[in-house]
Amino acid sequence: MGPKSKVELFAALRRDSRLEGLSIRALAAKYGVHRRTVREALSSAWPAPRKKLPPRKSRLDPFKRAIDVMLVADLDAPRKQRHTVKRIHDRLLAELEMEGISYATVCDYVHWRRPQIRAEAGRDPRDRARGGHHPRRC
Repeated sequence: MGPKSKVELFAALRRDSRLEGLSIRALAAKYGVHRRTVREALSSAWPAPRKKLPPRKSRLDPFKRAIDVMLVADLDAPRKQRHTVKRIHDRLLAELEMEGISYATVCDYVHWRRPQIRAEAGRDPRDRARGGHHPRRC
């Protein structure tokens, strides 16, 4: 049974190279790895850290500014006249010809962004003492 982790693999490659005098090609064949991996193990005891992937683009990105504008406008609107998530989704479909973006995606963004916009505007968070915390209803 071979090494379980990359660190163990590197240690085994270095040990076999030192003790048994195996060549790079022989080590690669023995452990089933590329010769580049063997060279990397012989040059450094620790494997290089994994590269981080760049964040993926969201299909909602082109519409986030419009959603934020609606949420900022809602700060001064009476409670009954504020945009619901369904209303925001419908407006994006009708006015900005949004396609292929689900209601749930818009709901998640609005649920995450609405408290941030209130905080950026210097508004206190909603008073939850009256009715307690309400579960999301998206």
